[in-house]
This record gives sequence, C-alpha cells and structure tokens, in this order.
Amino acid sequence: MTTQQPVKARGRPPTITLERIANAGIEIGLPNITFVGVASALGISHMALYKHVPNLKALKCLVAEEIFQRWNIPRASNDAPGELKEYLSTFAASISEFVKAHPGLTPYVIRRLAATQPMIEKIRAHQNHIAEVYDISQEQARWLLATIAFQCFSVADTIYSVVGKEPVEGASRGLEEAEMEAELEEGMRALITGALVILNERSRG
Repeated sequence: MTTQQPVKARGRPPTITLERIANAGIEIGLPNITFVGVASALGISHMALYKHVPNLKALKCLVAEEIFQRWNIPRASNDAPGELKEYLSTFAASISEFVKAHPGLTPYVIRRLAATQPMIEKIRAHQNHIAEVYDISQEQARWLLATIAFQCFSVADTIYSVVGKEPVEGASRGLEEAEMEAELEEGMRALITGALVILNERSRG
C-alpha cells in the first residue's frame, strides 16, 4: 500500500511595496544596484520586480529619492538660531557625512533634472525654513544654500570616490581621508565666508 505524501501548502508570496524595494536598494548601495540583486534580496524573481519598477534607471531613482527623504537636514532653532555662518558650517558638515554614508547619490542631488519632485519639495521647504529663521528673502536663502550644497556635494563625492585609490599606493586610507576631509572643511569655511560677503553686498546694492 502506497502512503500518500502530504502536499506542502505554498506560502503566500512576499508582499512587494515600493518601500521594501527602496530598502533593499539602500542595503545594496546605489553603485551596486542590479535588478537581479534587488529581486534576490526581496525573495522574488527579477521579472516580478519589473511589475513594480519599469527599468534600472527608475529603480535607482526610487532608491536615491528614499535615501534623500531620510536625510535629516539640520534645522535652525527659531528661538535661538545662532549666526547664519555657524549654521551653514553645520549644514556643510551634514552634507559631507551624508555623501560619505551614501556613495553614488550625488548625481541625483546636484543635477536639477535628475532630482524627483519629492526631493525638490524637500529642498524648497528647507530653503523657506532658513529664509524665515534668518530673516532673509527666499531667493537669498535659495542661492546661499544651493551654492554651499553644490560645492560640498561635489567635493565630498570626489573625496570619497578617490580616497585609497590610484595613483597613490601604499598610503594609509584613514590618514588620507582625514587629510582630505580637513581640506574640505577649510574650503567650505572659505566658501561660506565669501558667500555671506556677496550676499551682504547684493543686499546693499
């Protein structure tokens, strides 16, 4: 007599949401994202992933947007905002750490056409916040923050993409990184000082 083996009940397929897709992409990292890699992390086929995201470009934009939305941009206190120069230094330092933590994100931030609408709205909200706290116009806040952000994102991205690589061989990565970070900090301090001078000159003119 043949004993019939019980048929294993199939489990419910994993629920796939854009948030889960973004989380998987963040874990993998923007420079290393592939459809197969994200699908594998989610426990689905890459063809199933196509039902939610049409192509690799859209997948990377989704992940970049989620990374940016999670960035806690430093805010200034309405009660005790401190000097604008001091805030801008804090802002620049936050950008540097953000770039370091998320390689490959910079092109989605400094290129206006690459930024998604939610990213643009977050940037504008930050500009409006700074304009209100420091009693400057929205256009002044936009120019000031955009100038600092563009330069800091660009230089920080360069630093963290080349440190420890050719043509320097046998150098301590930690020492090289610290040296370049110090140069970035000094450069941003000079940029902030100069930007504020220009802002004041424009206000008087």
